[in-house]
Amino acid sequence: MPDRDRPAPVPGTRGNALGLRLALAFLAVALVAVALLAGLTAAFAATDVAALANHQRTELTGAIAVAAAAAWDKSHSWAPADLSPVLDLAEQTGAVVQIRDASGRVVAQSRGFAARASAPQYSKPVRVRGQRQGEVVVRFTGSGLGGADRGLEVALLRAIAGAAGLAALLALVTGLAVARRITRPVERIIGVTRAMGRGERSARVGPVAAPGELRELAAAFDQMADTLARQEQLRRDLVADVAHELRTPVAVLRLARMVSDLQGLAAADAAALHLSPRRCDLSGLATDAVASLAGRFEAAGITVQQDLTEAEVMADPRWLHQVITNLLTNALKFTPADGRVTVRTGPDGPNAVLTVIDTGIGIPADELPHIFDRFWRGRQAAQTSGSGIGLAVAAELAQAHGGQLTVTSQPGLGTRMTLTLPGA
Repeated sequence: MPDRDRPAPVPGTRGNALGLRLALAFLAVALVAVALLAGLTAAFAATDVAALANHQRTELTGAIAVAAAAAWDKSHSWAPADLSPVLDLAEQTGAVVQIRDASGRVVAQSRGFAARASAPQYSKPVRVRGQRQGEVVVRFTGSGLGGADRGLEVALLRAIAGAAGLAALLALVTGLAVARRITRPVERIIGVTRAMGRGERSARVGPVAAPGELRELAAAFDQMADTLARQEQLRRDLVADVAHELRTPVAVLRLARMVSDLQGLAAADAAALHLSPRRCDLSGLATDAVASLAGRFEAAGITVQQDLTEAEVMADPRWLHQVITNLLTNALKFTPADGRVTVRTGPDGPNAVLTVIDTGIGIPADELPHIFDRFWRGRQAAQTSGSGIGLAVAAELAQAHGGQLTVTSQPGLGTRMTLTLPGA
């Protein structure tokens, strides 16, 4: 049983919640993508900065080794050599250096060299005219070149973090906008659905500015609402017709005919599910249908012309005969005396086509979309007998055979019914 304690949903809250969830989903996807991109960028940037710093330190160590070799070359010995330019060069670049002779004995070093034991260390041999005269050991401190790489890395990371934050903000704004664009028509459809549930049969969604799928959903909903309204009108007309029939002196006869028509409609519905198709000739079925109604056509003073070409189809002969008979009966009703009905059959590409053309009163343009609706009767049919299901049965059976029944008509000039079926 329904939960009476549950509060009724507030209009718009469901759409807002859906929009928020969509926006958060967009944001989550964007954050994952941004985080992955930022992480990869940071990793690659750190690797490139480290490689650049390592190359620069190696180059600087080589330059210090060259300066030490020049100092040794002036004196041809370490003892009298002036190594202060070498120490000054290292200090200017934010490094400390130790100079050793060929035996590994320290001949000079910068102040604080021993205290920088944990700093990155590079070494190069000191060569003079190809002979190894010693070695320089360079340790880089946090200033100068040693700090430049860390500064560059920090600056890159800050730039990446800033770009990631901006991308996340743009993703949030875009997600909210897209979610709103998606949920607005959904809210509208929900509102129209509730209105129809309250009995407002004229409520429609109408055109919406939304993605293609939502536009199709809105159009399909309106089409469904139109169909429901049309079926409701047909139901009311049927009730009115039945009530009218019951007041007439021949009510019993007409009710018997109506029951027979309803049984035919039910049988057609069942046939759509239980066909027994076999290869048959559409022209032969048309000949038999015309022959079965020849007496009625002759009594009405209507000429029947046959232009029949063999066209084989896979169909249930019994029910296909019913379709052709219904089409001929409909033409018979609305064609005046001295009129003409033409029946044609023949192949049309991969299909087989049967056409029934009459010179009757025709069908108004506004009624053409409804002539295959069940129990629908147009203005022209008000003066004729029938329950309005003959063409509905024919269309149902045509569709069950994989075919299609179409109509073209012009008031005063007659009607053309065309049955198109897949060829055998």
